[in-house]
Amino acid sequence: MDLTIWTYEGPPHVGAMRVATGMRELHYVLHAPQGDTYADLLFTMIERRDHRPPVTYTTFQAQDLGGDTAGLVKTATRQAYERFRPQALLVGASCTAELIQDDPGNLAASLGLPVPVIPLELPAYQRKENWGAAETFYQIVRTLCLPHAPEPTWRRPPPEGRRPVCNLLGPTALGFRHRDDIKEITGLLDRIGVDVGVVAPLGASPAEVARLGDADFNVVLYPEVGRTAASWLKRTFKQPMVETVPIGVGATRDFVREVAGVAGLDVDEAVKAVESRLPWYSRSVDSNYLTDKRVFIFGDATHAVAAARVASEEIGFKVVGLGAYNREFAREVRAAARKLDLEPLITDDYLEVEEAIQEAAPELVLGTQMERHIAKRLGIFCAVISAPVHVEDFPARYSPQMGPEGANVLFDTWVHPLMMGLEEHLLGMFQDDFEFGNDRSPSHLAPAHGSASNGRSAPAEPASSAPAEDPVAPAASTPAPAPTPTPAAADLHWDDEAQAELRKIPFFVRKKARRNTEAYAREQGLTEISVETLYEAKAHFGSR
Repeated sequence: MDLTIWTYEGPPHVGAMRVATGMRELHYVLHAPQGDTYADLLFTMIERRDHRPPVTYTTFQAQDLGGDTAGLVKTATRQAYERFRPQALLVGASCTAELIQDDPGNLAASLGLPVPVIPLELPAYQRKENWGAAETFYQIVRTLCLPHAPEPTWRRPPPEGRRPVCNLLGPTALGFRHRDDIKEITGLLDRIGVDVGVVAPLGASPAEVARLGDADFNVVLYPEVGRTAASWLKRTFKQPMVETVPIGVGATRDFVREVAGVAGLDVDEAVKAVESRLPWYSRSVDSNYLTDKRVFIFGDATHAVAAARVASEEIGFKVVGLGAYNREFAREVRAAARKLDLEPLITDDYLEVEEAIQEAAPELVLGTQMERHIAKRLGIFCAVISAPVHVEDFPARYSPQMGPEGANVLFDTWVHPLMMGLEEHLLGMFQDDFEFGNDRSPSHLAPAHGSASNGRSAPAEPASSAPAEDPVAPAASTPAPAPTPTPAAADLHWDDEAQAELRKIPFFVRKKARRNTEAYAREQGLTEISVETLYEAKAHFGSR
């Protein structure tokens, strides 16, 4: 176990909380000490939910450890049922409570309550949050659906005249844009002639989960959470699985083709329902500036792999880094990285990610809120594409990531920072020009040396070392400071001309240019860096 400031995933009981909080008529009894009772902060403050999560804690303290902590579990479970009257109960332990081995699930099951009691055994010191969410959803599905499992070994086709029905599996509370993705994909499926039976776990009750087996097939929107349960439903109810994640135009078309094939629909007609502005915008003149922009991608495997495809194939970025923090899906990330001729980064150490970003020197980072902080420190633009996220990534507006409209959202979210970066670069590049100096009067105002007219006074004359009668003489502007030398560069001196040239380099690659130039100067035994040294270093590293 490592001590860390940031973490990409919490312990597995947080994943169970995400499932329980996303569902209706379900309650989660968590055996936990006082310090582990932070669910309200996660869901009401970050996700901005309008009601508290359905979690009851035993909340034992240090003085309780010498007594009957098992009795606390039974009391809390009985009180939770009597107060909330849920259709089903989840019972488990937090990572801290796991150490005292009270077995809360079986203790609660022994109470003989008139609703299903689903015990959760989530190994907190071997597994993490996404696995905990997947295991919790699987246990719920297995417990509630198994009594309804059919005897026949093959499913019959839907009755004539009835539209095919599917379930959407995987969305949870605290998920990245899950609410909007469900709306977008439900609308897309309706347009191609498919109805949605149950969405689970988000928004579903235990009674609705119990009839998942009635659908013709399942759509796994978020494999990290839904794949385990969908695989069990496939084995038990013979329901096909649609596993293509519809993020981006190409993937959405592939998704529609897969759905149409499973549902027995006309594939060509179904694909016509995918209409997005992203392909046209990517081909437009304004987007030529985006071609081969360097982008680093990191997040959960599903969103990272999808983002790599959209970035490289649909927008024209050059992906210079690809990675994920959930090791259970490392195979998918490695396969995507091979297509891009990259070495994948599979890690949950944010310091390792930061080092990789610095080394790749991208112009845009697509990642989690961790990468947003990293990119901000490095002066690189960043767009969030994956959990973990913060409150600003739960917008009030409609902002899906999936489907046709999700592709439009991706284009806007990723492209606009680069467009603003171009503007910032141009302002920085021309800051020493006599027409754009910081102390020049705005061009839409009267000249500073002009006379007053109609009783109005002329604007104050700017400070300048040039004679007042010379209207085109350069103004004395204060140049922007050059980047501060690193401690390792204290033995090197940049002359004024070289510093001025360095400032003209785009800010998002300026640090790398400085680092390479200083490394080249040391190799050559130089202590003074001139413009010639700068360009020699550029040629030296460009030829590698």
